[in-house]
Amino acid sequence: MSDTKVAIIGSGPTGYTAGIYAGRARLEPVLFAGEKSGGQLMLTTDIENFPGFPDGKSGPLLMSDMRKQAEKFGAKIIDKYVTAVDFSQKPFRLWTNVPEGMTTEVLENGTAEELAAFTAAVKQAKPALTADAVVIAVGATSKMVGIPGEKELMGRGVSVCAVCDAAFYRNKNTIVIGGGDAAMEDTLALTKFASSVQVLVRGDQLRASKIMQERVLNHEKVKVRFNTLPVQVNGTAGVESITVQDAKTQKESTEPIDGVFVAIGHTPMTKIFVNELALDEKGFILTRQSFGKQGLEMAQAALDEHNRIAYPTTTSVEGVFAAGDVVDTRYWQAITAASQGCMAAIDAERWLEGR
Repeated sequence: MSDTKVAIIGSGPTGYTAGIYAGRARLEPVLFAGEKSGGQLMLTTDIENFPGFPDGKSGPLLMSDMRKQAEKFGAKIIDKYVTAVDFSQKPFRLWTNVPEGMTTEVLENGTAEELAAFTAAVKQAKPALTADAVVIAVGATSKMVGIPGEKELMGRGVSVCAVCDAAFYRNKNTIVIGGGDAAMEDTLALTKFASSVQVLVRGDQLRASKIMQERVLNHEKVKVRFNTLPVQVNGTAGVESITVQDAKTQKESTEPIDGVFVAIGHTPMTKIFVNELALDEKGFILTRQSFGKQGLEMAQAALDEHNRIAYPTTTSVEGVFAAGDVVDTRYWQAITAASQGCMAAIDAERWLEGR
């Protein structure tokens, strides 16, 4: 006998929305929010593009309200990390214990060998919970440069989402760190508002697609600086300047700036699922609605009698669903994360009914 019909791993807009929908479906979901619940929006001071809040809303307050709403409809929220899973048998098994002498840091930064040892130690204990269905909403973290001031000024001039925050930098001077497509997209988003956008590229060429490079290089507001490394973000109440280094001469200079946007990619929080689910080459969970060729193949193999994709948020294991930034390799918005949480909860409900 399982402990719950639906277990939700992760919080943030995806997990909490899944909790709301699963709760309203009377599935009495158990939601593991983690020790740092709320996801990336806990680092966002003001959200202006989430529907229903014309005056904006702080990220932490939005997450707090979503959490309360999930609890209102019956979700049981546990502020622990899921440290290991077993999807090889039903009901699925989940662990939350941390072996003595080890920490959950390995789940983010551990090597494959360290993770294998951690998982083996975790599974020596009895599972914390069994579930008939699982919704994974663990999200992804934005990769950071790791320079002084970056973390301290996050949300106060340092951002990881230009699409979210560009409007706050109207007629201001900004910098984007990165040379891939994500950096180019952020750069173009900023050009709609900012007076100027500098792009700092550590090498001597951009990694972005040709068309994205052309759009950025030909834009009158943009200056691309190759062989330039960020060294430190400076400021007290907010960003005031940035210190950069010439990669060739090693010479440093400090320049006034209003906003710094880090756009060097995302890391999905999927280490505990490496041997349990199919992942893409960057570690994102594959589902029947993933944007690449593998997702298309999964979708085509799951067409029902009406030629519609059955349970689109299903992973490579039936009964395990995934949604939000742990799947999304394109949008990374609170509203799309929330909508996918809704979809995963409904898929889980209907899949359980079908059994």
